Amino acid sequence: MNSAHRPVVVTAIVLAAITAPVPRASTGQSPAEPLVVTLATATPGGGFPLYGEALADVVGQIDPSIQIRTRNTAGSTENIPLLEHNDVDLALVQGEAVHEAFAGVGRPPVALPILSAMYSTPGFFAVRADARYRSIGDLRGSRIALGARGSGLVILARYVLDGLGLDADRDFTPTLLERAGDGPQMVRDGRVDALWGGGAGWPGFADLLAGPGGARLIAPSAQEIAKIVAAHPFLKPLVLPAGAYPQQTAPITSVGSWSLILTRAALPDEVAYRLAKALHLGESALAARLPQARETTAKNSVAAAMGVGALHPGVSRYFREIGLLR
Repeated sequence: MNSAHRPVVVTAIVLAAITAPVPRASTGQSPAEPLVVTLATATPGGGFPLYGEALADVVGQIDPSIQIRTRNTAGSTENIPLLEHNDVDLALVQGEAVHEAFAGVGRPPVALPILSAMYSTPGFFAVRADARYRSIGDLRGSRIALGARGSGLVILARYVLDGLGLDADRDFTPTLLERAGDGPQMVRDGRVDALWGGGAGWPGFADLLAGPGGARLIAPSAQEIAKIVAAHPFLKPLVLPAGAYPQQTAPITSVGSWSLILTRAALPDEVAYRLAKALHLGESALAARLPQARETTAKNSVAAAMGVGALHPGVSRYFREIGLLR
C-alpha cells in the first residue's frame, strides 16, 4: 500500500483512562470459588458486546465454575493494549486489528495467544432502501459512518477503500461514532448516507434492514474484490449467506477476515484449557443464541489461526485431546 492511501491506524484510548484494576484469572482459587475471567468487548450497540454476553452465558452454563465478566471498551484497538498490559484476560478483536498488531503496522509487533475464532467478517455498506446508491463508486463524495472510533471495522473499511484506490478522508465525508448503536438512526434521519459494518447478524445492519423504510447492503463487485485482495492479500473473499439479515434473500460476497478471541500472554494454561473445552461443548448452544456464533467452532479456530498467530498452549492441549491437532 502506498503512503498516499495508507489506512489510518485508529489510536487506542489512553490506558491512563482505565479506572479500577480488573481481577485476573488464576488457578489459585479454592474449589468453592468460581474462576473469574474478564473479557473486553466494544461499545454498546455493536456486535462484540452482544457476542460477549452470549459467550459468557453459554460458558457459564457448560461450566458453572467459570464466570466471564464482560467489559465495554472502545473496541479492538483498545482491547489489544488492554491484553498487553494484563488489564483483562480475554478480548474480542476484529481481524484487521489482529493483522496490524501482529504485523507491527504503526506500532511494535505483538504476539498474543489465540483462544478461539469468533466469526468471519465480510464488510459492507448499508444505505436506505430508497437511496440512489448502488455501488461503492456511487458513494464517492457522500457522508459515511465508518463505525465506532476504536472498532476494527473502521480499519477494514479503510483497507477496502484503499484497495479500490479511494481514501476515506479524501473521497468521502467520514464520521466516527461514539457508540456503534448510533449508526442506524443516523442513516434513517439523513445525517449520513451510508453505514459501514460487517458479518452476519451485526446489530446495526439488522436494525436498518428491519426498520422503517428498510435498507440495502452494498458490497464490492467481483472485479473490485479481486483488486482489493491483490492490494491486501491478508483480506479474503467471504460470503454472507442468504437470510443473515431481514429481507436479504441472496448470498452476498465481500472481503474481510476472521475476528478472534485473544488472551493475555500470561493466561495460565489450565484456564485456557478449561475455556476451550467449555466453548467446544457449548458450540450448539452458542449457535442457537446468535447467527454469527455458528462459526465459533474448534475446527474453525484451528483453521483461522493458521498463518495468523499461535493458539494458546492450553487450547492446543485440549485440541490434541479431541483429535483436532497432532
